[in-house]
Amino acid sequence: MNKKYLSKIIATDNEGLQVISVCCSGAEVKVDQIKYLQKNKVFLLSLKRSKVETEEQDKKVTSICKFEFVDRVKSKNIKQNDPEEKLELIGMDYLKNNDNYEINLMFTNNAYITLSTEIIEVTLDDQNKAD
Repeated sequence: MNKKYLSKIIATDNEGLQVISVCCSGAEVKVDQIKYLQKNKVFLLSLKRSKVETEEQDKKVTSICKFEFVDRVKSKNIKQNDPEEKLELIGMDYLKNNDNYEINLMFTNNAYITLSTEIIEVTLDDQNKAD
């Protein structure tokens, strides 16, 4: 397993969030791979994505997208009782709402997850090469 192909991208502003959004566009997410650790204010998304940031775009990699300082999570059109349901991530954006941010994770079929956070602190961390 070749380490040099594993990326770690950290976003603390809209520009960084857009980079992560582009990297994750088209990624496959299973419902049971979405976790909100309320006590830690951490929201985790495990996704299988294409390596768009390298010349290896045909390669798939499993990555963890971690959002920190998350106070609230709401979702729409996601069947949480179906752990095998696969979602396709279209992209991410955010709105500033008074002192907070609302980061939107948009999926196909009009499904989305909204994270309320104090600041933008997102890490995309490749775990391994997927098939």
